[in-house]
Amino acid sequence: MKKFIKNYWHYCALTLLFSCSEPEIQREKQGEQITPDPVSSKTDDTHAKNPGPGGGVLMQAFYWDVPAGGTWYNTVKSKLASWDAAGISAIWLPPVSKAQNGPFSMGYDPADYFDFGHYNQHGSVETRFGSKSELQSLISTAHNYNIDVYADIVINHNSGGDLEANPNTGTNTYTDFNPASGKFYRSYNDFHPNGYASNDEGIFGGFPDLSHSVPYVQDWLWKRSDGVGKYYKNTMGFDGFRFDYVKGFGGWVVRDWMNNVGGFAVGEYWDGNAQLLQNWVNATNRTSSAFDFACYYRMDEAFDGNNLNKLNDDMLWKRDAAKAVTFVANHDTDIIWDKMHAYAYIMTHEGYPTIFYRDYEEWLDKNKLNNLIWIHRNKAVGSTTILYADNDEYVARRNGSPGLVVYLNDSNSWVERWVETNWSSTVIKDYTGNSSWEPTTQSGKWVKIQCPPNSYTIWSPK
Repeated sequence: MKKFIKNYWHYCALTLLFSCSEPEIQREKQGEQITPDPVSSKTDDTHAKNPGPGGGVLMQAFYWDVPAGGTWYNTVKSKLASWDAAGISAIWLPPVSKAQNGPFSMGYDPADYFDFGHYNQHGSVETRFGSKSELQSLISTAHNYNIDVYADIVINHNSGGDLEANPNTGTNTYTDFNPASGKFYRSYNDFHPNGYASNDEGIFGGFPDLSHSVPYVQDWLWKRSDGVGKYYKNTMGFDGFRFDYVKGFGGWVVRDWMNNVGGFAVGEYWDGNAQLLQNWVNATNRTSSAFDFACYYRMDEAFDGNNLNKLNDDMLWKRDAAKAVTFVANHDTDIIWDKMHAYAYIMTHEGYPTIFYRDYEEWLDKNKLNNLIWIHRNKAVGSTTILYADNDEYVARRNGSPGLVVYLNDSNSWVERWVETNWSSTVIKDYTGNSSWEPTTQSGKWVKIQCPPNSYTIWSPK
């Protein structure tokens, strides 16, 4: 959920606080610089339904305060051909339903879950991002490229209801929702406190806190064939869901949603404690993945703090790689300065890596990111063995076929290191082009590799 909620909402939202709470290897450093041969950022021609041996790559297809005016869906649609060519297998869209602030809202103040930009309410017909027909065209175009589309779902709280007398609180509350779509009317009994529950795991600011214990709410969210989950998946065509602020309700909510609706799911459990992330995934009965905030914070400490030992620490992907969605930045938080090291890390390690729109389209070298996407999809296979880590250097091996060895260098000098690989008597190369070496591994699988200053190399059979 966005940390800074705009002041034109009915309620003054609070800033959220989040807890963040080997074989022997010989080492050589050298001063001379070697000019690497360039490597083209070619990509393969497989996509979401066949993402290559290393798996797919997710694009977060928005950022906070994207241009208003109803143009964003068409902007994203115009990118799909190039994203497909680069190897993007899925996109994550912002909340697509009409919110209280209509044409200005980023969607995290949901009012009518079934208004996709085609009802005149809350100050506009279109949402900030466009119309229902433009959204449908975007989803259809993505599917034509075999790119999956994930919807951002905000079900912790609602906004934009009318004021009504609330006998459960003895006050007047903004809990009277009369959506123009005519679907999922809500009143004070559908929010906490009520006859089913006085509260749940958390509230967001002063917004009406939707009560998932109420059978009527469950029906409209995930049980009914025309309810939110099934309508988004079966009628609108979404392939999965990103659940916002899942600290606000029990994991059983996502479990029941997914058991009834299906598709892919990832939860925003914003916490740097890997054990808590694992606990939440387990609470969903492993029906959902989680964003790996533990990995995110450890990468910041490693790459911005010049202490690559931090990459030895606990992360969700090390506990449950199949349920870890890794990332370098998102619409809420963007604290990692040394991003190319971070992208080289998540694209070579286990987990489902995410690219942030502005990193790809505006801020970083797109060719380098395309190269890492290709490496992820074609080489990043198998379990992970960390071979070495100190303040400046980190070496890890993916043990599958073909597998890879990634060498991260946070120092100002060229470095070399003997490492044990997966390959015997095999010519290998650096697929990033940052080194021009093409050494042959020994019969015992050892080889010397190198890495330029403040850079990375990724090695695999030629």
